[in-house]
Amino acid sequence: MRITNKIMQRNNLSNINTNKVNEDRLSNQMSTEKKINRPSDDPVVAIRALRLRSSVSEVTQYYSRNIPDAESWINVTEDALNNLTQILTNLISQCNKGANNYLETSDREIILEQIKSLAEEIYATGDADYAGRYVFTGYRTDTSLSFTEEENTLFDITEQLDISAIDDVTKVFTDKLLDINASNYDSDDMDITEQNIYASTCYRIRLAYNDCVGDDTAKPSISFQQRKDDGTFETVTWSAENGDIKTMHSYDDPYTYVAQNDDAIVYVPETGEILLGKNKYDQLMQVKDDVSTVGNEGEIRVTYQKEHWQKGDLRPQHYFACTSNPGEENEIVYNPTYLTENAERQFIEYDVGFNQTIRINSTADECFKHGIGREADDLIAAMQNVKDLEDVQARLSKLMKEAEGDEEKTARLQQQMDAVEKALTLAKDKEQKLFESGITAFQGYLDDANLCITNCGNRGSKLSLIENRMKTQKTTFETLKSENEDIDIAEVTIQLKSAELVYEAALLAAGKVMQATLLNYI
Repeated sequence: MRITNKIMQRNNLSNINTNKVNEDRLSNQMSTEKKINRPSDDPVVAIRALRLRSSVSEVTQYYSRNIPDAESWINVTEDALNNLTQILTNLISQCNKGANNYLETSDREIILEQIKSLAEEIYATGDADYAGRYVFTGYRTDTSLSFTEEENTLFDITEQLDISAIDDVTKVFTDKLLDINASNYDSDDMDITEQNIYASTCYRIRLAYNDCVGDDTAKPSISFQQRKDDGTFETVTWSAENGDIKTMHSYDDPYTYVAQNDDAIVYVPETGEILLGKNKYDQLMQVKDDVSTVGNEGEIRVTYQKEHWQKGDLRPQHYFACTSNPGEENEIVYNPTYLTENAERQFIEYDVGFNQTIRINSTADECFKHGIGREADDLIAAMQNVKDLEDVQARLSKLMKEAEGDEEKTARLQQQMDAVEKALTLAKDKEQKLFESGITAFQGYLDDANLCITNCGNRGSKLSLIENRMKTQKTTFETLKSENEDIDIAEVTIQLKSAELVYEAALLAAGKVMQATLLNYI
């Protein structure tokens, strides 16, 4: 085969261009610090790079965003729960003081102020938020736990209870003792004797709220499962519409009425209580769950209405199956699944790893329970009643000194004093029992709060382990990604220098060879 100059030129130019392309490739690698600039440079490296970049992106999302966000949420929750435990511990301490039989009026004033301030702080703590999101309100992170201002919205509320919600309540009837003063003590209206003073005890279901609807629109009802003789269950419903439940106001002395009527069921809207006669109490106490069945036969459902809300009242949509503005165009139904076997609880979970989630929230019904505030209200009312009677006793003592020598006035005042002393004895006995039971009740709520703190701590510990693992995985994937994509600068520098020398040598050789042609030898 004859080699012509043209062939040599083409071959030299092709080889020189190949060297130039190699030099350009190495120069691009030096400037970008990457092995390839387009998938066609090396399809294997490109595919592996896409997979590794995706893994690094996911791990970065978990490690740099999701995990810190979840950690902050848990820390805010734990701080709020720690505040709650301090409040409950202080309430237990006040109950220990209040259970003392030898309290002075000044002591009661101090305890009263302490309990009132602690009661106001309980649910304010539950409005803790993280980055503008309330941490105890489930999915409704934009809605506060309690009402921030006075509001009128009708709610139809269904509480799901069991027999542990039934207790007893004592009411001391003081007639008009608290109205006695220097200007009316000797009037016929104040002819009060010891016989006018008495205490009535009956069973009750204390609802989550007081100041409930008590007019014609009120529809309180109680429903439960009752076992029949053949072992099956039937639903029993007591309602105001059927005449089973009677509405009585607190000033009508419903406690005495129920204590004297074993079949009575009385709804007291002002105090948020349903009072039960002995027979009705015994019937409800037979309500128990059958472990062999799927449903909960031990559940007692109480439905009632509340419209007026004070600042600080807990919003019912965070706790119960309820309906706002029922029957209206703007009706909203909350938590309907609570009334089914498959109740959906509002647990917020974060993705913190590959196919791994962690729950970060505690819901209000686990820790900020209505019973805490209701128990505090009972204690405040009982102690305030004793304090008011002590004030009446002090007024009567002063009036007796001023009436010395007037036998008729002294006799009237002594009669009223005897009535006050009897009322004080009954009220102090009630107060002591309430404070003693308050120790147990608040200890139960404290245990619930401590359990929530423990759960938060467990989630935090688990999150720390996941964080450490994600940190290791992030380092590993970034290393693999770097090894797959990034160049070894020292090695590429040597290769580039070599390519430059080869290119220059090729140009020099081609220049010399191309100078000689066949004409030089003719």
